[in-house]
Amino acid sequence: MTLQELSKAIRGGQIDTVLVAFPDPFGRLVGKRFRADIFLADVLKHGTHGCSYLLTVNLDMDPLDGFKVANWDAGFGDFEMRPDLSTIRILPWQTASALVICDFVRHDGALVVEAPRSVLRRQLDRVAARGMGCFCASELEFYLFNQTYHAASVAGYRDLQPSSDYRIDYHLMQPGRDEPLMRAIRNGMTAARVPVESSKGEWSRGQHEINFTYDEPMAMADMHVLFKQGVKEIAEQHGKAVTFMAKYAPSEAGSSCHIHMSLWKGGRNLFWEEPKRRGGAGKAGEPAGPRASGASKLFRQFLGGLMKYSPELCLFYGPTINSYKRYQPGSWAPTRMAWATDNRTTGFRVVGRGNSFRPENRMPGADANPYLAFAAMLAAGMAGIDEDLDCGPEYSGNAYIDPALARLPSSLRDATELLEKSEFARNAFGADVVEFYVRHARLEQQAFGDAVTDWEKKRYFEQI
Repeated sequence: MTLQELSKAIRGGQIDTVLVAFPDPFGRLVGKRFRADIFLADVLKHGTHGCSYLLTVNLDMDPLDGFKVANWDAGFGDFEMRPDLSTIRILPWQTASALVICDFVRHDGALVVEAPRSVLRRQLDRVAARGMGCFCASELEFYLFNQTYHAASVAGYRDLQPSSDYRIDYHLMQPGRDEPLMRAIRNGMTAARVPVESSKGEWSRGQHEINFTYDEPMAMADMHVLFKQGVKEIAEQHGKAVTFMAKYAPSEAGSSCHIHMSLWKGGRNLFWEEPKRRGGAGKAGEPAGPRASGASKLFRQFLGGLMKYSPELCLFYGPTINSYKRYQPGSWAPTRMAWATDNRTTGFRVVGRGNSFRPENRMPGADANPYLAFAAMLAAGMAGIDEDLDCGPEYSGNAYIDPALARLPSSLRDATELLEKSEFARNAFGADVVEFYVRHARLEQQAFGDAVTDWEKKRYFEQI
């Protein structure tokens, strides 16, 4: 929806509310609802304000200490929420409502560098400075339950009832039970400028996947966060609940956020070079396979950067305590660093041909903040180009059981330490950004360490 179309809809009475939002460090949309006429008269010209503490609270909205960007000593003042008018869209599942996503801006007009949109924007500027563009897509998986969020909360999130009675990967019959909801999601999201290609049952009971049409990274990240919020709201309207936890139960598969990415210039995918006809073997080190054989040098450099630096940036792929419970052998989530053509045991799966040729990053979970995950991929990949790295030979086999391969970080603590010590990350994102997200992770670890869990009570209450 353009500004002109929004203005016409407001004046015609079709829209009476505008949500003005920005993505917080967890990838949640936070903000305000404005009367539509006030939005046109005031917010459109001057933006609005949001308390700086929105960057330094936990998921329960408790203000946290130890941040430079906002703190009690500085009085937790306001930052400007500046609307990005390219993000205007209607929200069909809400009555007479539209949404615009904002950047977080300081009083001097500078972007707040720690804000997720700012982190991604910095990496996109690097790509543009090289005369290239980028396309990407994220695939989100989630679990659907037959309880509402309120009912699940009252029950302490115990005895949740998945929407299917057995595993439904690619099934058509049992997911038909959920089709009224899934149809509402597909059509509602597409009407909100989040174009959905398809939905399908995933591997576990009640698990679903929805795929978007690819787009530029900022637009894709905006669609991603709106999708997560919208799916929760639409599910609630249907008397159900969904979770995007990376691992909601130890007996079930984790929920992923696979990310596909490629660099473009002049309408052409720079990762692909049509292979020349030849009778013998390819160049030394060239990957085997009918699809990977068209990989350009730029692709090999970009993937080389991902291979080298992704462990140091894993906090941006797995931002929670729960994230690292997804990385289990045989779980469809990677555990070791490797790449291969169409191999789902590796961290990077190469797929497609021609303009569709790209790497799929299988490390991020559904709990990842897309702005940070996209920024991490771009930073690592562009470093591979700048340093003339190579991705090395293609892996063959089951990466889960190969002890020769480097392991991914096994906990939030490990990932935090890798990011904190990474000179590459400090150069790519800036020290303030690294320290900001390291501090968030440290405080999340502390909160978990202080908690007394059901597992502890069951194990120790009587027998210790």
